[in-house]
This record gives sequence, structure tokens and C-alpha cells, in this order.
Amino acid sequence: MNMPRFLLLSAFLIIGALAGAPSRAEPAKTEIKLGFVPGPYIDEFKAGVQPELEKKGYRIKYFEFSTGLEANNAVFKSEIDANVMQHTIFLNSYNERQNTDLVGIVHVPTPPMGLYSKKHALGTPIKPGSTVAVPNDPVNLQRALWILRDLGLVEIRDSKPVDVTELDVIKNPGGIKIVPLEAAQAPRALDDVDFAAIQGNFAIYSGLKLTTAFALEKMTTPYINVVAVKRGNAESAWAQDIVAGYKSETFKAAIRSDRFYDGFTLPDYLK
Repeated sequence: MNMPRFLLLSAFLIIGALAGAPSRAEPAKTEIKLGFVPGPYIDEFKAGVQPELEKKGYRIKYFEFSTGLEANNAVFKSEIDANVMQHTIFLNSYNERQNTDLVGIVHVPTPPMGLYSKKHALGTPIKPGSTVAVPNDPVNLQRALWILRDLGLVEIRDSKPVDVTELDVIKNPGGIKIVPLEAAQAPRALDDVDFAAIQGNFAIYSGLKLTTAFALEKMTTPYINVVAVKRGNAESAWAQDIVAGYKSETFKAAIRSDRFYDGFTLPDYLK
């Protein structure tokens, strides 16, 4: 019995479509471009996430930036696919100021900001008139001021993170001298100031240990760093494979077995 021509044509079209369809085991996107700033996040990724992505057929290409603004701009312009270097408050501030649409898709282990010194022995009191270097961007300046507040050195007013300045210090009985500077420069400033409030990634990158901090911030979830992507990519297969990589047993084992991560604030999936 001969098959009608229109049925035969339909059969060929279906077979051709199936033959051209990608295998489920092979992702449509084969290369993921990731951006980092100095700190522990690239090592975390290489240790526990990269192996999981490579199992799924991805190639990973790494890019390093000196500032978070550069890393975010690269994601927004689609020069890279994602970055790992910022918390949600900073990300939201960036979006608000730059009119962008980046979102976090998964939290990552994050070292807290701490107050460090090269001039004073750990445990000695912070004397009146001490100079303290702090980040000059509003969001991280607020975190530094919270550390000083929790030590009883200053009182500060409640302000939106994007609006914080040194003028938000409303009481400073010991005359602490606050010195704003670029966050990445804080470790170098330790030679010139009494203390510096240093973000965890920059502290670790410069060889400081969390255990040598005079004080560590009381880090809450909005300040745990995230993997950031463009909003339109958040539900893509490759982005969700990154999320799965962080939540994998491979990543959990890499973090839990390395004492380097002692003192880090961990996402819920690692607790």
C-alpha cells in the first residue's frame, strides 16, 4: 500500500526535526563566561562548580576585573554571562543608579567585612582619635559604620544604603577619624591608618585572616554574595546549571573539607 505524498512528506519533516534536535545531555550553550574580582570566589567556583558544569558539557572561561562596577557592566553588556563578587544590596544599588536589570540567582560562601590593624595588637582597645579607613561607596560604607557602631565607637542614623555618607555619623565621642577610600585599596591603607574596615574578599586576597580581625560584621542574608546575571537569563538552562553546581555534593564537599572557609558566612544550602 502506497503512503499518500502529504503523509510521506510529514514523516520526513518529523524525522529531520528529531535528527537535528540537540541531545538532552548536551547543553545548547557550550561556553560560560564568568567574571570575578580579587578574592576567594573564583577558587570556590573552580573547586566545586566547574567540575559539575564540565560533566554537562560546558567550557568555562574566566575574566578578572579590578572593580565590581566593571564586572557588572560586562554582564549588562553581555560581554560575560555572569559574575560572582557582590551582595544583593550592592546589586540593587547598581541597578538603581545604572538603570540595569541584573539579578542574583544563588548565594555563595562569603567572608564577612572586618576591622583590621597592623599598628595595634589584637585585643587592645581602640583609642580616641584613631583613624579608620572605610569603603567610599555608600552601601559598603554603611556596613563599616555598623561595625564601628556595634563596637560602641559611634552612633549613626538610619539611612537608605544608597544614600549613606560620613555625615550619617551623629555621635562620635572618641573623635574617630573616618577616612573613605576605594574598597580595594583598604588592605594597603593599613600601613597609614590605625584600622581599616575591609571587605572579606579583599582581606583574604591580601593575606589577612578572619581570625585576626578586631571585629567582624554581623552578616545577614542580603549581604551574602550572589552569582549575578541579566534578568532575562535567570531561568536559562546554563544559569540553572550554575545554581545546581553550587548546590551539588561536589561543591558542598569542597567547602566543608577546607579549613580556609572557616568563618565564612554560608548560604542555607550549606548549613
